[in-house]
Amino acid sequence: MKTLLQCDFDGTITREDISFLILDAFGNKNWRQMFQEYKEGKISVGRFNTLAFATVKADKETLLKLIREKAELRPGFHNLLTYCHRKGLEFAIVSNGLDFYIQAILQDIGVDNIEVFAARTRFGSNSIEARYLGPEGNQLENNFKETHLRLFQERGYRIIYAGNGISDAIPAQQSYHIFATGDLLAHFRERHVTCTPFDDLNDIVKSLESLPL
Repeated sequence: MKTLLQCDFDGTITREDISFLILDAFGNKNWRQMFQEYKEGKISVGRFNTLAFATVKADKETLLKLIREKAELRPGFHNLLTYCHRKGLEFAIVSNGLDFYIQAILQDIGVDNIEVFAARTRFGSNSIEARYLGPEGNQLENNFKETHLRLFQERGYRIIYAGNGISDAIPAQQSYHIFATGDLLAHFRERHVTCTPFDDLNDIVKSLESLPL
C-alpha cells in the first residue's frame, strides 16, 4: 500500500505558530479572544483567519523580515524528508497557516519538491485576506485538513499523521498512525488515544523505522 505522511506546519515543523508571531506583532490586540472563540467552536477557522488577518497592517516584505528573524524549525526536518524519499513515502504539508510564509521558509532552507496545502494569501493595501480552498477550488470554512486527508485516502494512500494542535485531532484519528506533540498530545493523552509523542522531527524518523510499512 502507498503511504503518505501528512504533516502540519506551524508548531509541528516549526517550534512556534508563525501566524501567532505575525498577529502579535502587527495584528489587533484582541486576536487572542477571537482565537479562543475558534477553540470553543464558536467561529470557524476560516472566519478566525478572515477576522484576525484583516487587522494586520504590514506589507509582505515586512512580515517576511519578521518571520526570517523569529521562525525556528524543529531539528530533523531535512532528515525526515530524506528518510521519506529513501523509503518511498510521500510527504505533504497540510496547514491552517498561510501559504506565503510556509513557501518562504521552505525556499530559504532549500526545500522545493513537496506539496503544500495552506490558506491562500492575498495582500491588500491595508490588510491580508486568507482563504482555504478545497481540492475542487471551493472555499472551505472548516475541515481543511480533514478534506485533504480524505482526498489522499481516495487516491489509495495509507496516512501517517504528524501534528501539534487541536485542529489536527479529527484527521489524525482517521490515520494509520499518529505522531503528536503540544496541545494535540495533551488532548490525546486525556482521551487515551494511541499516538507517538515527539519533540523534534528526528524522533519521528526513529519511530518510522519501527513501523510495519
